[in-house]
Amino acid sequence: MKTNRIIAPAKILLPGEKVDLSRWAVLACDQFTSQPDYWEQVSKLVAGAPSCLDLILPEVWLDQPDVDQRIAAIHRAMEKALDHTLTRVVEGMIYLRRTTASGTREGLVAAIDLEQYSYDPAAEPLIRPTERTVTERIPPRLAVRRGAPLETPHILMLVDDPKNTLLGPLAAAATQHSPLYDTPLMLGGGSITGWAVTDPTLIAGAVQAVEAFAAHPGPDGRPPIALAVGDGNHSLATAKAWWEEIKTSLTPAEAACHPARYCLVEIENIHDPAIQFEPIHRAIFGADPAALRVEMEQFFAAQRAQLTFGCAASGTQHFSFLDHNGETICALEGARWPLCVGSIEAFLAEWQPAHPGARVDYIHGEAALRDLAAQGAVCLLLPPFEKSDLFRGVYLGGVLPKKTFSMGHAEEKRYYLECRSIRH
Repeated sequence: MKTNRIIAPAKILLPGEKVDLSRWAVLACDQFTSQPDYWEQVSKLVAGAPSCLDLILPEVWLDQPDVDQRIAAIHRAMEKALDHTLTRVVEGMIYLRRTTASGTREGLVAAIDLEQYSYDPAAEPLIRPTERTVTERIPPRLAVRRGAPLETPHILMLVDDPKNTLLGPLAAAATQHSPLYDTPLMLGGGSITGWAVTDPTLIAGAVQAVEAFAAHPGPDGRPPIALAVGDGNHSLATAKAWWEEIKTSLTPAEAACHPARYCLVEIENIHDPAIQFEPIHRAIFGADPAALRVEMEQFFAAQRAQLTFGCAASGTQHFSFLDHNGETICALEGARWPLCVGSIEAFLAEWQPAHPGARVDYIHGEAALRDLAAQGAVCLLLPPFEKSDLFRGVYLGGVLPKKTFSMGHAEEKRYYLECRSIRH
């Protein structure tokens, strides 16, 4: 594998032809984190069949007392998958089409070089996070990756490619051949079809297209962004942390080609009309709704801003406050933070340490949030986030507040399907 590339081909592993991919492919582990019933449904659907459910740790179970046993079982399942299930190999990349309720979007599964990425907020690498990385979230995820022989990606990367120079040529060429896989995805995930990209000319063209993005500075001459994280920010940060941990024991020659230097991702074009951005909402458990309202008002008043409940004044930031009594529209005037999500995160960052018995979760999807409010949580429904502002916002302001946006509804996230060995 040539070094010093932003993206590269990889040895991609897939299940054998007889494996039921509709049960093999499983939704990203960071979805439905407050809804264990979703993951219980997944377990029933899998029902002992080969499945990526055995290779991942859904974050809804991350804080369970048996987490160490779960991680050990995951590592054993990976070894078993390597020996018995992952019998097909693609030396290259995979062009794919994913159909959901939002339409059909294109993607490219390829490896990215972790040496070109950093989650340090002061860094300006070619592969850039879009949201602040919470380093405290890395260690439990690192426990899964440390010692794992495999990775399976749910990370979605974005390119700002209005002329479709990356995916356009691949679509025209790859779809002339039979697909590698074509399967429905469980529990409202739509369907996915993938084609092998093994032609050296096509691979070189994809690599060059991404490198061309790196040749164009951002606004006011700022360092360029070749790829930006669309989803899976903490998973990518975990891969980076693991690479930084193990490379200290490697010679320069070993580090140049070690599989853990790379991370398998799916790359999508932000200009794809089927890509829709959704805000990520906040659910607060263990809080008194009336007291929380007062504390929010006091916090913003101290910041010389005014929070009004039951008002939708123009020219302000807006969100909705939901609890078991219903929904209240809120208006925030004079906030220090340019985005509503930034204002909410600033409040929660001060409020939560003073309320150790409470817990905040980040919820994908309005319906799921409303269900939690009906069950007793206090929920904050955030306004839409415009995807056209993403690259510009990262160029001009650095990373966005954590959990600002989600690429589509929860069921539209990436499903684990392809695998790659990260063991030397």
